[in-house]
Amino acid sequence: MLDEILEYLNLAPGKIIVDATMGTAGHSLGILGRILPGGRLIGIDCDEESLELCRMRLVDFSATCEFVHSNFVDIDRQLKKIGISHVDGMLFDLGVSSFQLNKAQRGFSFQNDGPLDMRLDTHAAFSAYDLINNLDEEELSSVLWNFGEERWHNRIARLLVEERRKQPISTTLQLVGIVIRSIPYKYRHKYYRIHQATRTFQAVRIAVNKELEALETVLEKAVSLLKKNGRICVISFHSLEDRIVKHAFKKFAMDGLIKIITPKPITVSELEQIANPASRSSKLRVGERI
Repeated sequence: MLDEILEYLNLAPGKIIVDATMGTAGHSLGILGRILPGGRLIGIDCDEESLELCRMRLVDFSATCEFVHSNFVDIDRQLKKIGISHVDGMLFDLGVSSFQLNKAQRGFSFQNDGPLDMRLDTHAAFSAYDLINNLDEEELSSVLWNFGEERWHNRIARLLVEERRKQPISTTLQLVGIVIRSIPYKYRHKYYRIHQATRTFQAVRIAVNKELEALETVLEKAVSLLKKNGRICVISFHSLEDRIVKHAFKKFAMDGLIKIITPKPITVSELEQIANPASRSSKLRVGERI
C-alpha cells in the first residue's frame, strides 16, 4: 500500500514523520522522497536485523533519519529522548515482514523448518518454544482461540500437551505436523482455504510478542503525539488487529481528538494483490488530529 500511504499521510517538505514499523524501509524510502528538503524521518523497529538493513538501504539519507531500536509501544519515550514532542504523521504497518518470514531460523514460517522462535525482538526472553512447551492445555487452547480464532483450538492444545510429554516441541515443522494431525481428516482441506497451521502460527506469534496489547497502548500514545492536522495510518492484516484500530479510532473521534478519514478501511487493489499476494488481507485506516 505504498501509494495509499504516501497519499493519506498528507506529506510535504519539512514534515516530521514516524515510521513505527520500519521493516525493510519500503515505506520509509517513499516518505523521504516527499518530506525533503527539511523533513525528518524517525524509523522504529524492534527487530535489530531489520533496522540494520534499513540503515544500509537509507545510507544516503542518514542525516535526515533517526533509527530507533525499540518496540513501538515505547514511542513516547523514544521521541522524548531525541527531543521531539509532536510529529506530523505516523505509520504503523503491523504484522511480520517478508524479510522475517523468509528466514527459517526466525521461526515465523510454517513452510520451512526452523527453531520455534517467533520473537520480533531477538533479545526478548520469551519465545514460541517457551509458550508451546510450558503453558498448560487450557492456556494453550485460549491462546489459539483468542489470538488465532482457530476452530480446533481444544484438539490442538490437547495433542500439543501429549506430544511434549514424549519430547520437547522445538521446531516449526514439528508444530505444523501436530496441528494437522489434530484436525479431523475430513476437514483438513474442506474447512481450510489457507494452510492449516496459519491460525496457530498467528496466535502463537501474537502471544509471544504481546502484539495486541502493544497495539492498544500505542494508539493512545500516538494520537497524543500528533500535531494538529497530523495523520495516523495503520495497516492491519487480520480481523483482531483491525477491530482494535476501528474501535480505538471511533473512541478518539467521539472524544473529539481525531477526524476519521477512512470510514471504511482501504483495501489493496487487484493489481497489488497479484504482484504481492501477502498483501491481500491488508486494511488501511486513517485518522487526522483535530
